[in-house]
Amino acid sequence: MNSKFKAFGMLVFFMILFCAPLLAQDAAVSEERAMLYKLSIIVGGAIITLAAAAGAFCQAKAISSACEGISRNPGGAPTIRFILIFGLVLIETLVIYALLITIMIINVQWGNYQ
Repeated sequence: MNSKFKAFGMLVFFMILFCAPLLAQDAAVSEERAMLYKLSIIVGGAIITLAAAAGAFCQAKAISSACEGISRNPGGAPTIRFILIFGLVLIETLVIYALLITIMIINVQWGNYQ
């Protein structure tokens, strides 16, 4: 029973510790700043959605083309497989870059750039 209270106490302590910065924020946010923040969330979501959809389409096309190439020329399978994996890595890297750009857009401190 003592360990349950100890775990509960630690949970409450860390919740208060992590929620404390919320109490330090300004109560009033200007309407213009709130609209920019909403817009940044929408733009960030659109960027990552389009990048994920385009990346998935390109990966599917690359895999189907590689399978077709291997079925036509089984002797070239190692080379085709290497080029396929290299291309998939590059496609996934572009999607990760889009994720990073989305994170940067969402984390911009709107109004503090003066």
